[in-house]
Amino acid sequence: MPSDPAALWVGPHPTHSSIEAARERLHLNEPLYTRFFYFVRDLARGDLGVSIRTHNPVSEDIFKAFGATFELIVFAEILAVIVGIPLGVYSAVKKDSFIDNASRVLAVAGVSLPGFWMGMILQLVFFRYLGLLPLSGRVDTLMSITNPIAEKTGFYLIDTLISGNFSAMWDVFKHMILPGLTLAAYPIGLITRQVRSMMIEVLNENYIRTASAYGIKKRKIYFGYALKNSLAPAMVTLGLSFAYTLVGAFLIELIFNWPGLGRYAANSILSMDYPAIVGVTLIVAVTYVVINFIVDLIQAKIDPRIKL
Repeated sequence: MPSDPAALWVGPHPTHSSIEAARERLHLNEPLYTRFFYFVRDLARGDLGVSIRTHNPVSEDIFKAFGATFELIVFAEILAVIVGIPLGVYSAVKKDSFIDNASRVLAVAGVSLPGFWMGMILQLVFFRYLGLLPLSGRVDTLMSITNPIAEKTGFYLIDTLISGNFSAMWDVFKHMILPGLTLAAYPIGLITRQVRSMMIEVLNENYIRTASAYGIKKRKIYFGYALKNSLAPAMVTLGLSFAYTLVGAFLIELIFNWPGLGRYAANSILSMDYPAIVGVTLIVAVTYVVINFIVDLIQAKIDPRIKL
């Protein structure tokens, strides 16, 4: 969409001289290849430029917002592992039973239902009708005044735990539940289906039958032998879903007014803040690559047949 970054930089009451000064400051009078050279040069030094909207370095804005987003995503992925893996195991063990059919319906629903719709339904049920969980935000306003959080890591759960601020910690946890559940729905569905599929295949192997014939406890066979050989593909799925959730968090953060990278990106897009948009895009791309690299390392550790 066409816009003038210089006019956006100056603000709501621009003058001709102020716009010209902004164009000089932002190198907008330079040819495109010269501006691209400046961008690459600054990027090599870790400088993502200055936000047109906030007038702060983009790297600082992203660093402040990334902690909130990353904490929410980690929380969602932990939920996905805690729910998805046991559900996939029991679904495979009780194949074609009521438990299996119910888990398959939940898995398909988690993958298929739009996140923004699910988030609003959760808000309607747990805030409007039941009054159990907060509607939006990262921490209650009154709690932030009476029990202020000393930010050290950017992860509020860790910061409140370190400082012993347990009242604020409980409030932060309650605020994370609804957006965390919304984000976790997709990876839960993926992990459940992946683990179920691999477990059914592994449970038909000869060594599983031999272990059963020796009278080894079923729980040890399922979670000790079969699950271990089913986890490698699930780890790949988890890594891909982690990266997917990072992008999916953008819309969820708007719905729950979560002060993270998604809301920052959305506000930047609405205000045509090009340096911020490019900075967010680069950070998401690098994070995606790093996460997949870590997943490859973990997969090699779990499955010795895979060589680095």
